[in-house]
Amino acid sequence: MTTLTMGSLKYDQFQGINDGRVRMKGFDIEHTTSTIASEIFQRMMRDHGFDVSELGLTYYLRSLDFDDPPFIALPVFPARAFRHSAIYVNVHSGITTPTDLVGKTIGEFVTYGHDGGVWAKGILQDDFGVRPNQSRWIVGSLERPIDPIDYIPFLHPADVDVTVAAQGADLGAMLERGEIDALVSGNVPAAMRNGSPHVLRLFPDFVSVEREWLTRTGIVPMAHVMVIRREHAHLARAIYDTFVESKALAIGAQELGRVTNFVDVMVPWMNDLVEQNRAVKGGDWWAYGVKANRAATDTFLRYHFEQGLSKRRWAVDEIFAPAVLKT
Repeated sequence: MTTLTMGSLKYDQFQGINDGRVRMKGFDIEHTTSTIASEIFQRMMRDHGFDVSELGLTYYLRSLDFDDPPFIALPVFPARAFRHSAIYVNVHSGITTPTDLVGKTIGEFVTYGHDGGVWAKGILQDDFGVRPNQSRWIVGSLERPIDPIDYIPFLHPADVDVTVAAQGADLGAMLERGEIDALVSGNVPAAMRNGSPHVLRLFPDFVSVEREWLTRTGIVPMAHVMVIRREHAHLARAIYDTFVESKALAIGAQELGRVTNFVDVMVPWMNDLVEQNRAVKGGDWWAYGVKANRAATDTFLRYHFEQGLSKRRWAVDEIFAPAVLKT
């Protein structure tokens, strides 16, 4: 039996693979998990350390600019999140509307163009006319120091002012102290979690704003994508089908919880939240496949190019393995 190595965070949609209920014919899958996504990303980007791996979508797209791109993607998106809620402001900065970001200093988590930042900046430009080159940007970490991300190209347009924060600096603390005016981050800063009076979201009623945006666009933004090493392209469809089967088990477990009025997370009214979500979106929130994700993927590719993070505008069908294009 051949072993395929897989690296990702620990998701309910992958639990069937992890516990052996889902098997891939002819292969054992050895699954390595982490609580820190960058550990998986670095191991894959720097050392090609897995046969199948989760990557930040922007990390994967930047790898396509390499002379010999090492990976090809599957339309499997394990992490999704809406991003109006990823924009934080210091209450003393004078920022109360998106246009107030013009001329301000904004922090961004980890790298210029992390997945949450790509979506947030794209939305700000599309819906409010606020362009990245109208602000100053400082890139750094939150709470836990992170080594410089030197295993992907650090790109930004020449007309965008981007600097790197001092080693060990905490952008969340800088926001709370007023050393930066705003922060774009897929991770919630401690000041926000702890109820600091100095930090608010740009969109305080973010759930309503994000639900309206979802209704208007039909997009549930993806953050990460599963990729395989290109030498395994012939296995792309079999690996994809394995993910689909595993996700079906996770959905079945959720449905059982709703039937029995029992959920395995400590959140009251979870079933009611599911009903509200279905009323807005319906169907499969975490849809896999090219067809169901074409609009969202194309939007991200457009944002990535417009923000100077891709050398050219990629088409959806170029970034996925040929064997899965009809999914």
